[in-house]
Amino acid sequence: MTVDVLTKDGSKAGSVELPESVFGIEPNEHAMYQAVRAYLANRRQGTHKIKTRAEVSGGGKKPFKQKGTGGARRGSSRSPLNPGGGKIHGPKPHLYTIELPIKVKRLARKSALTLRARENNLVVVEDFSMSAPKTREVASMLKAVNLEGAKVLMLLPKVDETIVRSARNIAGVSTFPADKISAYDVLNHGKLLIFKSAIETIAKSFGEEGGDQ
Repeated sequence: MTVDVLTKDGSKAGSVELPESVFGIEPNEHAMYQAVRAYLANRRQGTHKIKTRAEVSGGGKKPFKQKGTGGARRGSSRSPLNPGGGKIHGPKPHLYTIELPIKVKRLARKSALTLRARENNLVVVEDFSMSAPKTREVASMLKAVNLEGAKVLMLLPKVDETIVRSARNIAGVSTFPADKISAYDVLNHGKLLIFKSAIETIAKSFGEEGGDQ
């Protein structure tokens, strides 16, 4: 697939061929589902906890006599049937971690990238650098390439703190090194803005000869 390469001001600077091994596969919906499910599960702390009858304070004294009241017999005010009592089968701390095979994670990433490419929700721009963080400069670039107001994932060839700091105050815009993205990151953003040199990084990381990611 061939796409145009744009400059910061939105003019065409040429074209680039997207690697078929990453952007031209048949999207696998189940792999994407598994990747998103694992991503969200692994973000959970799993520290939820509620006290049982054995852990809640108080309740040492029998609340009322066994007979003569007409009520059900009770030996403690901490019964789960009482307000303030312990809870039955409440949540306990545990891990939600889901491990996926490397090949499944890589397939999910490639499927998500292919999906965005097929939808024409992918823009490639020439690499540029900034001497100092300037949100206005990144905002004007997004407007020039018709991505203003969209939920955009910017893929950089490597970490660039100046660009990251310039974009972080723009609503809906996220920046990532191209080799660190997940399928969730791609699917959670409607548009992709890829630096031209990041395409090679993506091909090396997620292509047929991709690393262990």
